[in-house]
Amino acid sequence: MTGATDDIDTRKLADWMSRHVAGFSGPVRLSRFSGGQSNPTYRVETPDAHYVLRRKPSGKLLKGAHAVEREARVRAALAGTDVPVPAILALCEDDDVIGSAFYVMEMVEGRVFWDARFPDVDPAERPQYFDAMNRALAALHSVDIEAAGLADYGRPGNFFERQIARWSKQYTDDPDAGQDANMDRLIAWLPDHIPADDSASLVHGDFRCDNMIFHPDEPRILAVIDWELSTLGHPLADFTYHAMMYRMPPDIVAGLAGTELVDWNIPSEDDYVAAYCRRTGRDGIPDYDFYLAFNFFRLAAIFHGIAGRVLRGNAAGEDAAARARAFPRLAALGGECVEAAMRGRSG
Repeated sequence: MTGATDDIDTRKLADWMSRHVAGFSGPVRLSRFSGGQSNPTYRVETPDAHYVLRRKPSGKLLKGAHAVEREARVRAALAGTDVPVPAILALCEDDDVIGSAFYVMEMVEGRVFWDARFPDVDPAERPQYFDAMNRALAALHSVDIEAAGLADYGRPGNFFERQIARWSKQYTDDPDAGQDANMDRLIAWLPDHIPADDSASLVHGDFRCDNMIFHPDEPRILAVIDWELSTLGHPLADFTYHAMMYRMPPDIVAGLAGTELVDWNIPSEDDYVAAYCRRTGRDGIPDYDFYLAFNFFRLAAIFHGIAGRVLRGNAAGEDAAARARAFPRLAALGGECVEAAMRGRSG
């Protein structure tokens, strides 16, 4: 938690909340949550209740980025499903209230794990934490899109073609952050190696242990958070982004690279993939290295965007500069997955 509130006028915020949030009574006190690059997030405290506010960052933004309106919509649609999400209380699309669009949701008290090893839990229970993540993601990919009112939440089909084109364009359209040979190779290689499987489901887009709130004492997820990148997409792209933790250096984002999994009582990558496949009725994941290469590419593109915002002075989050510096390492990891795919390896 940090003290910075980006000069939000708390009186204007309290006035708006009194008119749009049931049961609200001010005054309010704000404190900003640390972490999170996409949209600044705040704890809103009142004498009687606590809330969470999530807003677009200020300043010039790339078209389509930081869509808090979409986040609010998907969270509201998932209420009552097997996917745990905080309740959305109100959405404000008027920039005049605090300077940008925002939404207010319920405060979920629990634990956030920034280390994918879950070092603070009982080693005997650690597999249950991994199983909880695996189960939640399988549940998300099993959501009935029509019943949830999300049939128009994205364009099903041709997911990889569209995503590769989108992130390639975002990379090339933001020259402030520089270019990278591995990234250029991924942009050239990926479109020619897209698997034939064209499945579609609701996807989170950033499913990591630090985007979940766990029960204070139990290996149970109370809320999946940070839905900015959610859409209708390919479930295997979403799952392998999550499974990328097994290849991810822990100093970039929550990752397990270099961890002795047996010593930590953490399921192996193969076992974790197999558990997801059992839950979703899949017979393994062919082209696994392609999916990993795609996800390292996509995350590298996101970090490249953060690098551009750092240079322009409107990056959200305390660790924006560190993530900007990690961009070439992510592109290199994507290049390693391309090499593995070309050698015919998978998993």
